[in-house]
Amino acid sequence: MTIGQCRDVENGGTNSLEDLELPFIKQEKSFVADYEGGTGSIGMVLLSTCVAVCGSFEFGSCVGYSAPTQSAIREDLNLSLAQFSMFGSILTIGAMLGAITSGRIADFLGRKGAMRVSAAFCITGWLAIYFSEGAFSLDIGRFFTGYGIGVFSYAVPIFIAEIAPKNLRGGLTTLNQLMIVTGSSVSFVVGTVISWRTLAITAILPCIVLLVGLWFVPESPRWLAKIGHEEEFQVALQKLRGKYADISDETAEIKEYIVTLQNLPKARVLDLFHSKHIRSVIIGVGLMVFQQFGGINGIGFYTSQTFEEAGISGKIGTIAYGCVQVPITVVGAMLIDKSGRKPLLVVSATGTFLGCFLAGTSFFLKEYGLLLNWVPTIAVSGVLIYIAFFSIGMGAIPWVIMSEIFPIHVKGVAGSLVVLVNWLGAWAVSYTYNFLMSWSSARTYYMYSGFSLLTILFVAKLVPETKAKTLEEIQSCINSDRREQDILN
Repeated sequence: MTIGQCRDVENGGTNSLEDLELPFIKQEKSFVADYEGGTGSIGMVLLSTCVAVCGSFEFGSCVGYSAPTQSAIREDLNLSLAQFSMFGSILTIGAMLGAITSGRIADFLGRKGAMRVSAAFCITGWLAIYFSEGAFSLDIGRFFTGYGIGVFSYAVPIFIAEIAPKNLRGGLTTLNQLMIVTGSSVSFVVGTVISWRTLAITAILPCIVLLVGLWFVPESPRWLAKIGHEEEFQVALQKLRGKYADISDETAEIKEYIVTLQNLPKARVLDLFHSKHIRSVIIGVGLMVFQQFGGINGIGFYTSQTFEEAGISGKIGTIAYGCVQVPITVVGAMLIDKSGRKPLLVVSATGTFLGCFLAGTSFFLKEYGLLLNWVPTIAVSGVLIYIAFFSIGMGAIPWVIMSEIFPIHVKGVAGSLVVLVNWLGAWAVSYTYNFLMSWSSARTYYMYSGFSLLTILFVAKLVPETKAKTLEEIQSCINSDRREQDILN
């Protein structure tokens, strides 16, 4: 459910790890050093970030909508299991198309323009859901919201990364992931106490706040410089840094970077399969496959039904699920640069294995009439353990590693490929989940636990540790491992 944090420096970063928009990266400069004495202002940057992450909150609201509303929608509109599965999963198809087209939209209309387009699609989609009287209008609305969040998934983190000072970029871009999880959790909780139609209307509020807020914040200076709007570029950067801030050095850096970027060779998809890039592709795509086929979007989209099938109140289980996500995501973001990516991935995958195994065991016991008094407790414990350990590592780290392992000139096309794989996996899991649960709930969760075990082996064997390494050092590590493998073969 943490889909979309895939594009980074190709639109305005610099060719070093320190400038990537990674969660809670250690900053060498202090906040006070850059902004004390009236030489700069962080207020406009914070306001702009707060406005942008309304899109992230909307992303989470869309993802979390189906979990608490499944029973009510199926009952009110007389939907079959297949129809609701289509409704739940078509979000990912829309998001896939949105992610694929998001780069062109953001380059043509600007970062603010892209967010306005996203908000318009989401509002239209929610209204279609609210007025739905059957499956067709529900699916159209869900598809529109999916397309909107697909564009948000690119526009929001890019906008924040391009407006933030480099020493604050890591912390500010972390808000993107945090607000996605918060939006999802709020939908989980609020959806248990209000009707599904009312929940659809309330989901429009973040879009309205975003649209109003965008009138008061500047466009990305890097995008303005990229399209040659020199005067607007200077005005926007000055507004972000403060009336009396000296922006001459940053202006020169941005212009120099844009010239460098324009001189880099244009990468094609086929270039990714050259020997020097293939290991990075395997790592990036593999992590996304294991992230999705561990079951996250099936478990997350249909949480209420899962708890009801285990014999516990869907509302209580859904609220517990929503409350676990946010604090654990914060913990994971704080640990990522302390423990390292690889150990945290292994711990996370081990936890998701345990959670799925426990949930599968609870359904196994229920199927054979064993320890029936313990079945609800084991099921709830398993699902909550699963989401807690997923949130601490497997949710965000694959996106972080993906942003680190590709050279800058192929980062854009590589990001598109990885996003496509991620959304395809999300659709496959969310669409098949209900059918698999009808076939065998126990086997479904045992299958997901098997993917978690494969994740541990994949990470241990192929994924490099990228903590505290520059992009050049990461590339050297990946290429040296490839050469060693060639020698062994």
